[in-house]
Amino acid sequence: MSNYRIPSSVLSSIHHGCLLAAAGCALALVAAPAYADDYDATLKDIQSTMGGVPSFVKQFPKAGLPGAWAEVKAIELSDKTALPPKVKSLISLAVAAQIPCNYCIWSDTQDAKRAGASDEEIQEAVAMAALTRHWSTIFNGMQVDFDTFKKEMGGQ
Repeated sequence: MSNYRIPSSVLSSIHHGCLLAAAGCALALVAAPAYADDYDATLKDIQSTMGGVPSFVKQFPKAGLPGAWAEVKAIELSDKTALPPKVKSLISLAVAAQIPCNYCIWSDTQDAKRAGASDEEIQEAVAMAALTRHWSTIFNGMQVDFDTFKKEMGGQ
């Protein structure tokens, strides 16, 4: 077994990091009532937006739900983003197919259809995800030189 010597500067950084984490936890505990208010308001917003609160939402950590919901509303559910809903659903479906996540695949397919995606567009999005994964596997597995790749593909 090897013995490792950890420099005191590293130990000091670790110690400071632990202190910061402990302070953050203490602040989170002190601010718990604010989280409860935010949590309740978030549940009400989910209810009004979705017409109900799915049971999985109540399994999510209470402290994180307001931020997670804000992110979903600002990106996925907003019509004030650069990408239209259909494109966002197709991207999400393509990623979900690669993860894979049956929950997301089902939900994103439904969302894409509601947003006007045809069966052909859904199939193509999934095929593009497969094609990207295929070539990524080849490039990475064969350790293709990235600088050469960029030059050959029209980059600088």
